[in-house]
Amino acid sequence: MTEAAPSTVAGWPQPSTPDRMTSLLDAVMGLGRGLELPEVLHGIVRAAVTLTGARYGALGIIDDGRSLSEFLPVGMDEETAARIGTYPCGRGILGELIQHPEPLRLTDLSQHPRSYGFPAHHPPMRTFLGVPVRVRDKIFGNLYLTEKQGGGDFDADDEAVLTTLSIAAGVAIDNARMYDESRRRERRLEALGDITRSLLSGTGASEVLHLIAERAMAVAGADSAAVLLPSGDEEPARGGAARTPADAPAAGEAADGAAPAPPAAPAGVCPVAHGGPAPQAAPAQPEPGGHLAAGSLTVDVAEGYGASRILGLTVPKRGSLAGLAAVTGSPVSTSDIRTDPRAHPFDAIPVTGTDGPGPAIGPVVAVPLQVGSGRQGALRLGRIAGRASFDDSDVELVSGFADQAAIALELARRRAESEELVVLHDRDRIARDLHDLAIQRLFATGMTLQSTTRAIADRPAAAERVSRAVDDLDTTIRIIRSTIFDLRAADEPGHPGLRRRLAETTQTAAHALGFRPSLRIDGPVDTTVPDDLAEQLLAVAAEALSNAARHAAATRIDVTVTATDDALTLTVTDDGKGIDPAGPARHTGGLANMRHRAESHRGTFTLTDSPSGGTRVRWRVPLRA
Repeated sequence: MTEAAPSTVAGWPQPSTPDRMTSLLDAVMGLGRGLELPEVLHGIVRAAVTLTGARYGALGIIDDGRSLSEFLPVGMDEETAARIGTYPCGRGILGELIQHPEPLRLTDLSQHPRSYGFPAHHPPMRTFLGVPVRVRDKIFGNLYLTEKQGGGDFDADDEAVLTTLSIAAGVAIDNARMYDESRRRERRLEALGDITRSLLSGTGASEVLHLIAERAMAVAGADSAAVLLPSGDEEPARGGAARTPADAPAAGEAADGAAPAPPAAPAGVCPVAHGGPAPQAAPAQPEPGGHLAAGSLTVDVAEGYGASRILGLTVPKRGSLAGLAAVTGSPVSTSDIRTDPRAHPFDAIPVTGTDGPGPAIGPVVAVPLQVGSGRQGALRLGRIAGRASFDDSDVELVSGFADQAAIALELARRRAESEELVVLHDRDRIARDLHDLAIQRLFATGMTLQSTTRAIADRPAAAERVSRAVDDLDTTIRIIRSTIFDLRAADEPGHPGLRRRLAETTQTAAHALGFRPSLRIDGPVDTTVPDDLAEQLLAVAAEALSNAARHAAATRIDVTVTATDDALTLTVTDDGKGIDPAGPARHTGGLANMRHRAESHRGTFTLTDSPSGGTRVRWRVPLRA
């Protein structure tokens, strides 16, 4: 079914007619003038169709996995292309040319052993001519032609013309790629300059990371970009707490707008040019809760296509492409994340727009991002399914942006440490001033007033007023000492002190109460309260506040924690409706738990009516054995 090869001169196939030679030279000259790679690629296909009289033509670009990463057709109207669906991946007849990069000419492609027929809605095609396109001795892709005008077969002259055109196309593609690379280097230098200026100007890390993601996406020609940081004690991602893929918006909900793109194939399916879908290995679904396991990454910054759907998602380090880059410390890429067994469902989340689900992400590259203290995050870029894969130059470029992101995070960390040192120095100074000046003067004033009471002993009313003033001074001194303890308390990294945790407990209760309870702490709770007692205290405080939120209908709650040399006391007082002593609330599990927590540490628990109305909870345990 294949005709003999045409004659050649000096290694170049020669068309048999002067007119075709002239047309070929015109086409070669036209390709040589092109500098924009997309324009050159489409020009190659149009020239091939025109020179050979083919009805349909296409240029298939081959990725490192020996399949089609991009398919540029000519001759088929948009309606027909939309009805067919996803472009071929490079199997069947198209795969034959990929596996054996030599000219292939068929009078009836249905008779070829690799032919599987056509997908639904595909126009009939009988004749076929294909040749490889080489760039610097490396296969770049293949030119495919079908259905010669007039119903004839492709002949030796057609093959000669197409082979010659493919050689010229390789040179034109190489020139366009070099031009494109030079422009990308310029854009990269410009972007890195903007990022450097932002870093030096003291711009916050979050803003710099957004700038890095945006510029990396633009320079690398990606459709989406994300910065993933290790989950843990970091602040929640913008827009709220970390989410899992199950929390992402469902189909039909509005998301980011996006430019129209070719429809994507279902996950795990890659259509074949002549014979329907060929199943591929789909990414494994995570076990319930598995994506929240330790060693995970959170999408802290997202830009571009589908940003709102992935922002805040938490994915495991082991089981996602970004996590693999973070764990190994090496760049990772794939031509289609939907069929890559290393992927996580997050990696190819399709975007939902006003007209329904949009295409998923296909090609992805992820590079490690040094966060500090040996921890790794990742910078991840993606392209819409059907676009070209990321090549080595893309990986190198993205790695440069990841280095800039690492610098931004390190500068932010050092800036925060410096600011914290300034705050600590100020706290020490204020604490010294309060102790050396305020407390001493108040103490001296109290001593003076106490000595005055003897001089006015014969005036009981005046003596009582002076005595109350002395008591007020003692209370003020205790408050100032508590403030000094607050100023000098330093939380260990990853281990916040009891004062901070008590403040967080009252803040959490504010959501249920509708207001924040007042909190007063007397004594060095961060240094004198053992960890086990601290946990018990926090649990009792949370339970007492929860009970008040459910039953008290209070408008004010006062929480007081006092640490002395021998005891730790928690008092929670509200102005609510109180608890009926005969009612069931006195015997609830929560109250029983608070009593048990006290008695198990040789302490006491009481629940009484407050003198001013409401309820008072008092929990007291000894601090010494």
